[in-house]
Formats: sequence, structure tokens, C-alpha cells
Amino acid sequence: MDTTGWYRSLNKPSWAPQESVFGTVWSILYPIIFAVNIYVAYLFFKDRIGLAVALPFWLNLLFNIAFTPIQFGLRNNWLAMLDIYLVLATIIWAQFAIWPVSKLIAIAYVPYLIWVCIATTLQTYIAFQN
Repeated sequence: MDTTGWYRSLNKPSWAPQESVFGTVWSILYPIIFAVNIYVAYLFFKDRIGLAVALPFWLNLLFNIAFTPIQFGLRNNWLAMLDIYLVLATIIWAQFAIWPVSKLIAIAYVPYLIWVCIATTLQTYIAFQN
């Protein structure tokens, strides 16, 4: 079964976004995530922030990148659920860590936080119902 067919076959809640919404939302969020991480790297390499501030951003990237291969490559709903919780936790951690340095960067992550809250709820439902 192809990936699209496999995902469509999963039991999802009635409020689950249409498949086309995911691409649209991520095409908006990825440039924000990219810009934020470039700025965080700049601050880090200019010694304006320490590793404790930069680390949650970099862990977030790792967990975010890992989600698709876990969910659609391995087709492991439980591991994908764990991963999306790590994505969510590192977004929140990153926002708190950067707040004293750049409130703008913390606020820039709010749309990402909102979307990942939706995705976390959806993935939790999928893991428990499939």
C-alpha cells in the first residue's frame, strides 16, 4: 500500500484537517522555522546566546525532520506520537529559552506552536485509534 493510501486508511477524528491543508500550512511554517533557526545560529556563533538557548531549537529541528520518516516510512504511530510530543516540548522550551533575548523570535514560533498542538492531538488520536 502506498503512503497516501495507508494514511487515508487510518482512523482519524472528524475534525482532522484535509490532506491538502498539511502542505499549505507547512509551506508557511517552514520559512518561519528556517528564518528563526538562521537567526538563532547567528546569535550562537556571535556568542550572544549560549548552547542552553540554542539547543532546544536544534533538537526541535531534529525531531521535526524525524517525524515524516517515522510516521510514513516506518508507519509507526506510537513512535510518531512520541516524536510529535518531543517537537511540541522543544517548541515550548525554545520559546522560553529565547524570550529574554528576543521576544520577536519567541512570538514568531506561535503559529508553529498552534499547528503542532493540532498535530499532536491528531497524532495522539491516530495512535490510540489504530
